[in-house]
Amino acid sequence: MNVLIVYPETENTVTGNFCSACQYKDILSDLGHNVILTEKFEDQRVELLIAINAQKKNRDIVQFAESYPDSKIVVVLSGTDIYPEPSESSFHSMQLAHSIIALQNKGVKQVPDKMKEKVHVIIQSVVNGGLASGMKSDRKGFDVALVSNLRQVKDPFLAAEAAKMMPQESNLRILHAGFVLDPGFDEIARKESIENERYQWLGGLDPVETRKLISSCNLLTITSKHEGAGRVVGEAIVSGVPIISTCIDGVTGVLGGGYEGLFPVGDASALASLLQRAEMEEGFLDDLKKSCMSKAFNFAPSTEKASWNELLVNLF
Repeated sequence: MNVLIVYPETENTVTGNFCSACQYKDILSDLGHNVILTEKFEDQRVELLIAINAQKKNRDIVQFAESYPDSKIVVVLSGTDIYPEPSESSFHSMQLAHSIIALQNKGVKQVPDKMKEKVHVIIQSVVNGGLASGMKSDRKGFDVALVSNLRQVKDPFLAAEAAKMMPQESNLRILHAGFVLDPGFDEIARKESIENERYQWLGGLDPVETRKLISSCNLLTITSKHEGAGRVVGEAIVSGVPIISTCIDGVTGVLGGGYEGLFPVGDASALASLLQRAEMEEGFLDDLKKSCMSKAFNFAPSTEKASWNELLVNLF
């Protein structure tokens, strides 16, 4: 069939929504469908619309539903759609959808009860891409990857603050990859890179460069206040890199609430404590890695492809 995938405007940055759109195009093309990617619905006549981000694409969803009432709509829930609470436009998009996709198990609880029957959980897979698992750099130190675009909800400088709390003997270094999405954050990142010897902002990286960064580090940290289902969780796990993260649904929905590498949102001191344990406490980093690797099966490409095929068969 003919499929249109719409996603929020990227403004020349690499976002999770854009990466999702590209991944879905590859999957659906492999399943034999004709797929068009676009940032905006412009009266394209197709049998299926897949809208990534219920809130930001509400207008496109409404226009498509009015233009082609016999076609189907699938809405993929992003983090801002459901956290901290769904907006009215997100609710409206869910109402118009024939199917709703949550990207991790805890996302389902954010959907109104009357719409839960439309929800399918499809965890986004990760293709290794030939990168060596756990391929560390030659530097004698402890490198921590932070893959986070610079916007308020990501709390992008919490890791830099935590790094300042590390003991003098620590060799920790935060390597931060991310595009600037909130005005003024680039100035903060540049200043922090100059003044904080344990922090370096790398700017925005493409997906391949991002995977190389994660693979070369000892650890990945996630500092978000809210996260629908951070793609970097799967990227790190498939690369054999353990995770320290804020205790948010987007992470616990995959790793579980009992995972040892979790800390409260906004708590730089708690993050510093976990980073110190990971660097200096024998066995702690290995324990985190074992816990992460036990979830690697969730990110198999064949599983995601089969889930999409089943959804579309049932939808049509």
